[in-house]
Amino acid sequence: MDLDDIATRLDVPFEDVDRVHRLAGEQPSTPVPARANAPALLDRLAAKPDDAAEIMAGWPDSDSTQWTPELRWLLDRSIALVRADLGGHEWLPPGPALPRERGPAWRHLYVYTYLAMVDMARGYHRDHGVSDAVSWATLADLGRNLAIDRRMNRQGWSVMQSWLTLHSRGALYELGRLQHHRGGTAIDLHIPDSGPLTPAAVEASLDEARVFFPRHFPDEHYTSFACGSWLLDPQLGEYLPEESNIVRFQRRFELEPYQEPAGLDADVEVVRFVFRSLTTPLNQLPRHTALQRAVVDHLRAGRHWQWRRGRFPM
Repeated sequence: MDLDDIATRLDVPFEDVDRVHRLAGEQPSTPVPARANAPALLDRLAAKPDDAAEIMAGWPDSDSTQWTPELRWLLDRSIALVRADLGGHEWLPPGPALPRERGPAWRHLYVYTYLAMVDMARGYHRDHGVSDAVSWATLADLGRNLAIDRRMNRQGWSVMQSWLTLHSRGALYELGRLQHHRGGTAIDLHIPDSGPLTPAAVEASLDEARVFFPRHFPDEHYTSFACGSWLLDPQLGEYLPEESNIVRFQRRFELEPYQEPAGLDADVEVVRFVFRSLTTPLNQLPRHTALQRAVVDHLRAGRHWQWRRGRFPM
């Protein structure tokens, strides 16, 4: 099949298929785990039963009629693309956004890419002396993101499929409450949807990272922690108590001058993270918490949220 034909059959732009072809290059692919091993692996990766069942229903068996030649090409080259950048730390879309309503194979193609990369990622972790506990805790973010995508009525995956290539390539590590992202001179902090952001939990995670990165990546030299998030928007202080976990988290950072981020709508991102919805009208969003009320009241007043970056010494 030529690339034009693949793009047509996948119903995606030619440029997206050409990008996969170019970035994968001559890199070999890695097989998806055997079906017999999949249930235990999905359980280890914290996939909920409904998500695991759907993934199994679309499994890329050699005799599956769901897996057309163009889908098999994309899976093979997507795995090769991610594998070619093992050890990289930039965001990396593994392929084009697919029409996911066509069935499990289409909906979860990049999940199979992730599953094929688990052994590669675990090998990279072992090569750097990373413990099994940290390795599995990091990789189990797959299950968390599948559950969020289901909660969002399948509206979240276009972001998540790129996000999860950080885990597959050894760029990101979950150390306690926070996820820590290698690269540059700063460790970027990410805040997973995993409970209260208490000062004690945050400090414990930072302390773990202060030991983790010099031990496992001694050739990389980090001088600070950094974060880019709507959680750092000072406007939240107008609504939340001084001793709220979010406000106390903000106090750790020295903010950079505000610049509107290209290609990112902070209002959309705040609603995505707080409510896990992109389509519910403002007047129908829940108002159970101070944060939920703050988000809704701010937007209904015609104001906008900001995506802010900040850092503090490591």
